[in-house]
Amino acid sequence: MVQYYTANQVWVLFYFPLFVADRVIFLPGTFQNVSVSRNETVQAVVSRITSDVAYVTLQFHTQHRNATLSYVRMPGQGTSLTAVDSGLLSALQPSQASLSLFLSSPDEDAVAGTGVILPYSSTDPVPGACNTEFPLDIDPNVYILYNLYETSIRFAPANLGYERGEPPAACDQSTEANTRWRLRYDVYQYFLPENDLSESSLFSGIQDVADIQGMMKNGKRVMTLLSSDMSMVVFNSTPGQGVIYSVIVRDPLRNSSASYVPVHTYACSFTSSLGGCQTLGKISTKVFFTIAGLAGLFVCFFGHRFFKCELFCMGFSFGTFFFFVLITRTTELDYDMCLAVSAVIGVVGGVLLVMSWWRWGSVMACIVVIGLMLGFLVASTVLFTPLGDLDVLRRSDAVFWVTFCCIMIIVPLFFVRWPREGNIVTCGAVGAYAVILAVNAYIYTSLSFITLNILKRFLNNNFSAVFTDVSFKAIDYSMITVWVVLGVGGIVLQLYRERTRPFFPPSPYLMWLQERERRKTNVLDPSYHFPSLPNRLLARARQLTRRMEPAGEHTPLLL
Repeated sequence: MVQYYTANQVWVLFYFPLFVADRVIFLPGTFQNVSVSRNETVQAVVSRITSDVAYVTLQFHTQHRNATLSYVRMPGQGTSLTAVDSGLLSALQPSQASLSLFLSSPDEDAVAGTGVILPYSSTDPVPGACNTEFPLDIDPNVYILYNLYETSIRFAPANLGYERGEPPAACDQSTEANTRWRLRYDVYQYFLPENDLSESSLFSGIQDVADIQGMMKNGKRVMTLLSSDMSMVVFNSTPGQGVIYSVIVRDPLRNSSASYVPVHTYACSFTSSLGGCQTLGKISTKVFFTIAGLAGLFVCFFGHRFFKCELFCMGFSFGTFFFFVLITRTTELDYDMCLAVSAVIGVVGGVLLVMSWWRWGSVMACIVVIGLMLGFLVASTVLFTPLGDLDVLRRSDAVFWVTFCCIMIIVPLFFVRWPREGNIVTCGAVGAYAVILAVNAYIYTSLSFITLNILKRFLNNNFSAVFTDVSFKAIDYSMITVWVVLGVGGIVLQLYRERTRPFFPPSPYLMWLQERERRKTNVLDPSYHFPSLPNRLLARARQLTRRMEPAGEHTPLLL
């Protein structure tokens, strides 16, 4: 049975025949859908608790917005928890038949979710009662961290159950069989339907596995931990696939059990403008990066030889990146439209860079733009290393961007002394990395986070580097090898092939001006007597409009 409640209007059929403001009546074991408005607090009331219940847990789940559960109306440290999947455990006093907890939205937006109250007896273990790590005194929650590859869950150890009014057993005084060290922890996993990111699908899954019987029936037990084991389990991440994790603590002596608060993840962000759950596996992303990878492979080996093509690719990359950030931050366009508009503007940027070199022939101006592209990649790579994990860089955007810009600007300075070598190095490094990004469109690799972390910092004001911590797998080391082999191979090949050629090709427009002046002054040149293009077109037009004379002799015969 599921009922829907709002913060201002709650329909209660069981105990109250009238609407009750800011109050939700929870029945043990019955899910309630609750919507909490902005700047409001909902009182969760549990009444008519039977005497055989020693403690109850209230759990509340949303899809991606945080909600705050609190023991008191005003949340505080140690009395509240803010999370997407949150829960509180309340130990009951003798003769206590009701209790109240409080639910609120910590952000500026309203939050909607589903909650349930689960009762437990004195023989059941108490989840999180031996907590020494997390903020609540008794913490029945499962804490989850994820990245592109791994999802880890942690939880506080449980304690033995006890009667109302009695003191709990000591947690760490002894490891005998009559202490909490005999408890076992079964870790369960439940997969949501594939390619289904809907809220209704999540709430249906939560309702199926929130209690012990539901999780044992519908979930899959992946392992059992002893009390002496570390209370942490690591799983593989599958971005876009919803998974619910839960822990059931068992007391083998009393043959009883209790459930921690289930937690869910999609291994992706619903709020991120890039790399979020809504953009995973999009055809537009695959098409864009496939074309970019092919262009990068060409630039890696032939960029300096075909200088105009290289300029177009660099100008395209610069324009697409800049305007993607600008459009995403200033408009409400969806991802596909932002990518399409940015690509069109990137084409214009590439054409402008080529035309600037074609018209004015300033190689150094173009080399500065190319050097900034290499500087961007170098700065992104440096801050992708453990150096980027320094607290001063992670917590201060000002320090981060100053450091990033300094590294980015230093690189083009070397191009002033060695312009051709710097251009070839840029072709090899940037072109090979474009190939890695193309591979990432089909096979996830953490090397894409070298530039993706920077792009996320541009797009998300509350970006946290902790979220994007990645671990290297075999595929990542393979991609590093591919990047190095392609980059070094392209650089060596171009340096060898261009060793006897001019440093840079001349400007076509300047060459045309020189050729025109030469034709005007050199009468011995056959092209000097060749009509200009306008004269040739005018002569051709006259031939088309003039009546054709019959062939034959037109002069009189001589006698």
